[in-house]
Amino acid sequence: MNAAFSWRAFALRRALRLAILLPLVALCAFLLVSASPIDPVGALVGAEVMHVGVEQQAAIAHKWGLDQPPAERFLRWFGNALQGDLGRSMIFDDEVIDVIGERLLASLALMALAWTLSGLIGFGLGILAGALEGSLWDRLIRGYAFVLASAPTFWIAILLLLFFAVQLGWAPFCCAAPPGVLPDEATLLQRLHHIALPALTLSLLGVAQVTLYTRDKVREVMASDYALLSFAQGESRLGVARRHALRNAALPALTLQFASLSELFGGSILAETVFTYPGLGAATVDAGTRGDAPLLLGIALFAALFVFAGNTLGDVLARWLDPRHSRAARNDMAADA
Repeated sequence: MNAAFSWRAFALRRALRLAILLPLVALCAFLLVSASPIDPVGALVGAEVMHVGVEQQAAIAHKWGLDQPPAERFLRWFGNALQGDLGRSMIFDDEVIDVIGERLLASLALMALAWTLSGLIGFGLGILAGALEGSLWDRLIRGYAFVLASAPTFWIAILLLLFFAVQLGWAPFCCAAPPGVLPDEATLLQRLHHIALPALTLSLLGVAQVTLYTRDKVREVMASDYALLSFAQGESRLGVARRHALRNAALPALTLQFASLSELFGGSILAETVFTYPGLGAATVDAGTRGDAPLLLGIALFAALFVFAGNTLGDVLARWLDPRHSRAARNDMAADA
């Protein structure tokens, strides 16, 4: 009963947080769009704005509700959003839900590949650096992690694009499929060829955080009493790391990996822009630079929901895989009661 109540209370807490988070995210996004100096009508018309009369511009503004006060526009949009209607995109002239759905598959494939690679590579490098603390391998891995942890995503993306696409010619310059081929008609190999470089960019940046965190956990295990006992029995450092550190560092690294989804989503926006990858990140940039408030608000809500779901899943796995988390959660809830 206690365990069931614990999970039920956990779910209710998360649902309450989500109910508070989404309206706040929508309000902040709307205020930022409203404060932007970009003229949505001028951005929508484009270069022909000089040839469009005042009456036509007023008609366009009236069509999209831009002639109404900001507070009224937000309340109307929020009321429709509660009913599942996120509005219509100005630049794509399509329902926001449909635009997000079309771009989502491409972005999810990119982020899933980068997320998996960064977790596996970062965890492996962290185990190696922690087990061989003070060695040349440790210094090289730490140097690599510190450099990438402070490197901007777009800078890494540009360097990789110049090297692999321009200099070596191994990777395509842009897009999710070869020129003249629709993404839905591209083969699996063609899709992998186009997604490889953007995914490599995101994974390189995600590796650094997991590596440094895992290294610290492994160092703690290597200095423990049972590790010293294993050393006294003739076990090597890599052997002790495999027997003890691997298991103890896996759960914290997994939790950190789920918590990094916000950085992954933000990094994908920059990577998709550099590589002209037609995903949700590119749509976010278009919506922001052209004042498409409905699309930007819809993407902001999806991003908040995406990050919240990842963090919640990480907490659920932590409590499920490690009983100590479940006991701590029950104690916290009992104290709150």
